Amino acid sequence: MTFSLILWHELSDEINQLPEKTRRIIKTALKRLEEDPFPGSSGDKEKLILRGGIVIYRLHISRSYIVLYEIDQEEKLVVVQEILSIEQAHKRYGY
Repeated sequence: MTFSLILWHELSDEINQLPEKTRRIIKTALKRLEEDPFPGSSGDKEKLILRGGIVIYRLHISRSYIVLYEIDQEEKLVVVQEILSIEQAHKRYGY
């Protein structure tokens, strides 16, 4: 089951400003979401249920970055909302 990945231009620009190695690692991780965006036994993906019952998913990348994304199962879409360093995520969301 293959999903299409939607990444906003602003996020794409942010990724392209990162060092080459970091860019490659993030792009590889995002590519894997197209094959399987759901949490499983690997432990790098997690389903979060926010206030109001909103469901969002979190992907950990190399203990340095997280990706927050939504899954539209009907349309087979993975919509990336944010890509943050671990430090940015802790400051913004407190986890």
